[in-house]
Amino acid sequence: QVDVAAMVRLFGYVDVTDTGFIVAVLSIAFNPLFWNVVARWEHKTRALSQVFGSPRAACYCLGAVILVLNCVRSHCFTEAMKSQPKLEGWDYHWTYYSGLAISAVGTLFVISSFLALGFTGTFLGDYFGILMEEKVTSFPFSVLDNPMYWGSTAIYLGWSLMHASPAGLLLTAVVAISYTIAVLYEGPFTEEIYRQKQKGVKSK
Repeated sequence: QVDVAAMVRLFGYVDVTDTGFIVAVLSIAFNPLFWNVVARWEHKTRALSQVFGSPRAACYCLGAVILVLNCVRSHCFTEAMKSQPKLEGWDYHWTYYSGLAISAVGTLFVISSFLALGFTGTFLGDYFGILMEEKVTSFPFSVLDNPMYWGSTAIYLGWSLMHASPAGLLLTAVVAISYTIAVLYEGPFTEEIYRQKQKGVKSK
């Protein structure tokens, strides 16, 4: 059971009306919304592929934009933590090293996901018609679904613990929620793309 009193004390440290905190929440929510809207628009119209001359060039451009947005999100996240108080009793070595370990695991999942999928596989290449030959089942996909998302969430969780930051923990929850919503939209849509591919192969 959740200790409600502990949660109230924890988030009593967080000023949700602080401008930096609000900007961080907006940046977290905006990123998956942006890449889902743009990728679906591209899948429907092929407009980006036409502008950039090829689906691969368009995908690389979108990937670069996503990377920049993720850097902005991380900066906003860090600044929001810095502007709010630390949690008393958590600013110790054990908290720091626990956070460091969690961030390391998250980084492992993110990097190994990228290596398994490649650039276009990571950055929505299937929406551009750049489809993989088969579903990736090697590590880290053999351990959990969507390891890129949950690895990223773990990095933010670890970063929050390293800073003993209640604001960071709350923002990490926002990251987890935004990714959960993204998965609900992306999963079925991506599966449909590959179903259509299989239909095309069978009809030949």
